[in-house]
Amino acid sequence: MIPPPPPRTARVSSVRAFCRRLLESGDLASKLAPPKGPDGKPLDDARPGPRLEIARPARDPELALRTGVGRLPSPRDLGAPFARARCLATFAHHELMAAELFAWALLRWPELPPRLRRGFIGVLADEQRHCRLYLARLRALGSDLHEHRLSDYFWKHAPAIAASPHGPRAFLAAMGLTLEQANLDFSLVYRDAFREAGDEATARVCQVVHDDEIGHVRLAARWLRRLAPGDRDDVQRYTEAVPFPLGAARAKARRFDADARRRAGLSDPFIEHVRSARSSQELRGTPRAPRVP
Repeated sequence: MIPPPPPRTARVSSVRAFCRRLLESGDLASKLAPPKGPDGKPLDDARPGPRLEIARPARDPELALRTGVGRLPSPRDLGAPFARARCLATFAHHELMAAELFAWALLRWPELPPRLRRGFIGVLADEQRHCRLYLARLRALGSDLHEHRLSDYFWKHAPAIAASPHGPRAFLAAMGLTLEQANLDFSLVYRDAFREAGDEATARVCQVVHDDEIGHVRLAARWLRRLAPGDRDDVQRYTEAVPFPLGAARAKARRFDADARRRAGLSDPFIEHVRSARSSQELRGTPRAPRVP
């Protein structure tokens, strides 16, 4: 029998209890509480416990996940305060969903190697910190997260990851090597757009996110190599594991940062595979509207 989740206000001392609180509490404060024990030390993960599958995170009404919330303002539109606020709310929510999904993965695959589990906790803490940074900038503009419609885009991919026969490799390919790899590009596109709009403080936040994202992509690439059987190359490992509809065409922006990918440890053949990938719309000759992952 699965015990009830810890109360929202309770301090937790294990990774399992922390992940359950993050996913089963609907309020933002519980979701952004850092992964530290009552003494400020790292959480215990010696006994991860049995697999726990959570289909969707609990959300208070003001944080409800929605489908079809529309696309981001273009970088050239960030001179308008509302466009900047809309982007910041979207970016903050992407970080929140990423934190939730790393908690989801830690509960779903308790058998992950301890070093990888520690890596996931580290990435999760980064996603929480990024969310708090974006929220601070959003509030400086006089807005808040609950004033914006929040897309379920990241969570829409969870069923395909869960159903994949490749298990945690599908998660590494989807999160680290698709969504986070794409943010190597998008974070710089919007950094420069915020800077041009006169918002240097937000431009600095985008740079922090970009720099951290390099480490997140590196973690995913390293562990996909370790977990994939045989002597496949990086392209084969990725294309085998990444769940549809994600893929290399969604792992980039039009502005492509090859140097950041090299610093993340991606091989040149894999970088070229992503650079040259085309979406189904592009293959049909239909212009693709920009999407920020």
